[in-house]
Amino acid sequence: MKNASKLALALAVLALLATGVGCNKLKARDQLNKGVQSYKSARYEQAIEHFKQAVELDPKLINARLYLATAYANQVIPNVDSPENVQTAQQAIDEFQKVLDLNPTPEARINSMKGIASLYFNTLRLDQAREWHQKVLQADPSDAEAEYSIAVIDWTKAYKPRMEERAKLGLKPTEPLKDKKVCQMLRDKNQAAVQEGIDALQKAIQLRPDYDDAMAYLNLMYRERADIQCDDPAAQQADLQTADEWVKKTMDTKRAKAEKAAQASGGIVMDDTKK
Repeated sequence: MKNASKLALALAVLALLATGVGCNKLKARDQLNKGVQSYKSARYEQAIEHFKQAVELDPKLINARLYLATAYANQVIPNVDSPENVQTAQQAIDEFQKVLDLNPTPEARINSMKGIASLYFNTLRLDQAREWHQKVLQADPSDAEAEYSIAVIDWTKAYKPRMEERAKLGLKPTEPLKDKKVCQMLRDKNQAAVQEGIDALQKAIQLRPDYDDAMAYLNLMYRERADIQCDDPAAQQADLQTADEWVKKTMDTKRAKAEKAAQASGGIVMDDTKK
């Protein structure tokens, strides 16, 4: 009888615990729903509090952590590396990392990695951003956006020092870089990044043939390469010609996409080529 009583008591305790866990999960989903409504209404601080309560009630509720990370990320000011901005970004990164630790669906995993990469980029930590985009490609080699993002990072890293050196020489935007010493220094510094960017953009366009943003950046990348080919005028002119061709391809692609979208919606596209 004593053993039977102990067993009954143990089962009762387990039942109460199970009920408590189930209740917490229901409360967590309620907080998640409230957070989503606040987020959609642009009440981000309120949304963050709801999402925080949701993950406290159910630490394995992946959607709550994704929303919490996204809400934090929404507070980050792009291209600012102030301590406050970096701290907010780190809060978002930590939540995205916790999503990854929970072994989420492939889609949630990719989105979390892209979220981390974007946060590093927006706080000017370019090497970390590049590293996370590479992780995206390891998980999904067919991700055109990751290829494009790596190229944007490469261009960002190459463009700034080149423009700084051109400014020191007092060059106008259309003037070629003729100082061979500066040209060699920039080529040594930027050549690998520029070529990686070109390769990444070409891969992005192979994966997505109408990727007009990637085409636009190919124009920029070829201009980067042209400016450091000052010891080879023929190669420099070839790069500039290729850049111009990508400008045309970009415009043609944008126009074609606009026409397709208008046809799908029953609208009319004005022909501005005769202006």
